[in-house]
Amino acid sequence: MIQHIGILTSGGDSPGLNAAIRGVGKAALGFYDMQVIGIRDGFRGLVENRTMQLDGAVLSGILTRGGTILGTSREKPHRMHFNGKRQDMTDVIMENYQAHHLDALVCIGGGGTQKNALQLMEKGLNVITLPKTIDNDVAHTDTTFGFDTALGIATDAIDRLHSTAHSHHRIIVVEIMGHRAGWLALGSGVAGGADVILLPEIPYDIENVAEAIRRRAVGGMPFSIVAVAEGALPKGEAERVHALREEKLKASDKRVRKQVKAELAALEADHANHTVALSRQLEALTGLESRVTILGYLQRGGTPSAADRLLATRLGTACADLIADGVFGVMVAARGELAVPVPLVDVAGFKKLVPADHPWVVSAKRVGTSFGDA
Repeated sequence: MIQHIGILTSGGDSPGLNAAIRGVGKAALGFYDMQVIGIRDGFRGLVENRTMQLDGAVLSGILTRGGTILGTSREKPHRMHFNGKRQDMTDVIMENYQAHHLDALVCIGGGGTQKNALQLMEKGLNVITLPKTIDNDVAHTDTTFGFDTALGIATDAIDRLHSTAHSHHRIIVVEIMGHRAGWLALGSGVAGGADVILLPEIPYDIENVAEAIRRRAVGGMPFSIVAVAEGALPKGEAERVHALREEKLKASDKRVRKQVKAELAALEADHANHTVALSRQLEALTGLESRVTILGYLQRGGTPSAADRLLATRLGTACADLIADGVFGVMVAARGELAVPVPLVDVAGFKKLVPADHPWVVSAKRVGTSFGDA
């Protein structure tokens, strides 16, 4: 019988984390009579043995709160900054797992968390995960909690930027989060009526983007909203990044891999400079003033939406059910209205990216939105 479970949140903060903690915790405590501890600041807290008891009083009232009551970090168990250097702290995690008499560890996070959890599973821990990220890029789940809230925030921002673009006859380039996945820029761009949407999955030609904006101006609309995902790149740069990623995967020599990784990081790192450069190019090519708005961490903050609270609660309680049934080594995925266990080996290391023929893309093109690809 499962008696003690631990819960941690890892990676970037996201709306719905507290709702998920509450869903797992309340079901485990009230329905299955388990003991639940929270681990502070992700995997680092498990190494440093920093925990808190999660009881009814602690879990009460957190459903609507943004962020995470447990704190979070991006530390990896096998490459953790400790005592001034990177160390593999997996064995310490194993010891502390045993010291707290844990029967299961719930790891709530995005793609990186799924990979870290898989490594702990392979070491013998009973691990189960929940998919969290505003980027919506975790594989094998319909959606991740945090996405809907961020989608609403980004859409609201685009709505507000329309009035400034219209009043001043300007191009407004709004940068939206998402790393290598364009779900957030695509969804908010469609919902907010952006005139151009640029995604990492669809490399763009700057001349095509400028031509779409010029056509609008000739048609009596001398303003445009350009929604650009932070990972979007023009065709030449995108081809170089793709080639480097392939080279990195194939490289057997550590020095070569390190060099490729450094070049890749330099190309991908400074999203703000890409967006500013894009804005200046469009200004030169169209003759219209262009301004940049970078939404940044605004998209990750605040009260979770009703949809995210519902999703996090649904997946959280299903997580408690699976733990009680002794099902481990899985991520609890959303499939329609069901919560389905998916093996971590099928999730870790994979990203859910936007297909070029996705219905959202098709619909956007039907209403005249440019993706800069034609």
